[in-house]
Amino acid sequence: MSQFKKRIIIVIILSGILYLGFSIYSDFDELINSFKNFNYLLIPIILLLSLMNYFVRFLKWNYFLDLLKVKLSLKDSIIVFLSGFLMSITPGKFGEIFKSYLIKQINGTSISKTAPVVLAERLTDFFSLSILALIGSYFFEYGFLVSLIMTLILILGIILLTNKSLFEIFIRVISKVSFLKSKVSKFIQLFNSTETLLQLKPLLLSLFLSVISWSFECFGYYLIIKNFKESLNLFWAIFSYSFSTIVGAISMLPGGLGMTEGSFLIMLKNNGLKLSDSTAITIITRVSTLWFAVLIGIIFFIVFSYKFGKVNIKDENNFQ
Repeated sequence: MSQFKKRIIIVIILSGILYLGFSIYSDFDELINSFKNFNYLLIPIILLLSLMNYFVRFLKWNYFLDLLKVKLSLKDSIIVFLSGFLMSITPGKFGEIFKSYLIKQINGTSISKTAPVVLAERLTDFFSLSILALIGSYFFEYGFLVSLIMTLILILGIILLTNKSLFEIFIRVISKVSFLKSKVSKFIQLFNSTETLLQLKPLLLSLFLSVISWSFECFGYYLIIKNFKESLNLFWAIFSYSFSTIVGAISMLPGGLGMTEGSFLIMLKNNGLKLSDSTAITIITRVSTLWFAVLIGIIFFIVFSYKFGKVNIKDENNFQ
């Protein structure tokens, strides 16, 4: 875990440099004035909205575990789920596969069984955000092609991941490869879990939960914007937040750093906000969402380590 701690520190330093760069670019004195004009009494409400996002996403996480019949107490499930937020600064948040290691340490459930839960979480999160972005891009005539392509890619990905005929071809191929033959049973487990989670009923329910969960953070973003510009409505805020988050995910940069912030800035400026106000909105939003989640992840990972002992992801047995 020492290597990962170093990576977290590096990402935090890079984000600090990024935000410093934004501050200099937007005129530091002007930015200070923008921060002074922000109503900080909104912060508890905005953080509460982020917590509501996490709560609904936890319901989805627990629903997926129940579908796969993974036995985990509610308390332990919460600890594992929130510990995964430590990986929010990995590309596309797919580092949250880390949660599968934690479940294995608790009850021995194989990673090949639970890893698809993280995949299904990310797919349904991105899918719901893509739908919100696609609807908004049509009405606001901005980023429609990007939103459409992302939505179609996700639909295609779900179809391919659950196509049994293609999977059987894949298994026949890897069965002929000497160093992969022993892993066939793991691939079969991965496919079975993925197929279970992405069937029509659980897919639609999880998409519904995803739309609700991300709408909380979209509303928090709206409250921040409203502090600086009254004329921008909630519908635009939902579109802007969804689109910028998708842009960050597509970039595959840790936490979407740079791309998400840049998208926020461009869209805010294009709608008449001063550069300093746009920068303040962007920084407050990212601190209240991305970095708030990372802080929660750190806290609950410490709780996990205290309760279940040190996590050693280098141990080859942890990959089984």
